[in-house]
Amino acid sequence: MSNRYEARFSAVGGQGVLLAGQVLASAGQKYEGRYSIQTPTYTAQVRGGPTKVDVILDDEPIMYPETTAINFFLSLAQGSYNAFLHDLRSDAIVVVDPNLVTKINPKYKTYQVPVIEITKAKIGKMIMSAVMALGIMIELTGAVSKEAIEKALIDAAPKGTEELNLKALHLGYEEATRLKQGG
Repeated sequence: MSNRYEARFSAVGGQGVLLAGQVLASAGQKYEGRYSIQTPTYTAQVRGGPTKVDVILDDEPIMYPETTAINFFLSLAQGSYNAFLHDLRSDAIVVVDPNLVTKINPKYKTYQVPVIEITKAKIGKMIMSAVMALGIMIELTGAVSKEAIEKALIDAAPKGTEELNLKALHLGYEEATRLKQGG
């Protein structure tokens, strides 16, 4: 029986969501022995244009590499939210940064987390926002184990930034725990 999981990260170019998708796919494949595929979409505008990455994880070979029933959706930009809020399951978990996504669809359970603001205040580098968001996703969904995501993140982190990346990931875990507790 298939155990397919679909995730979509969206933002504007330069916010790091493509890397988050890569880390998630790698965690599933390399450290959990699952099949994975990631499909990035971005405009010709390298920075500032709508961008997304879809990740599919499955215990069986992925025969259809397109998302059709997304379990988790993250958006860090209104334009990307508007463009990529489709193919979500009715019970999908949605996470948005309320400072950047102000108009949301009430159909979906949506967590509003000021990801960029918190990352800047607690990590000191906005570039770590996508890593923090990845931590939120893992804590809320359990799509892959924390051990797998941490190993995949260390693999992808530029030399010398491993601890800072793990700090951002753990900050995401903490924020998601707070959300689950209703805070």
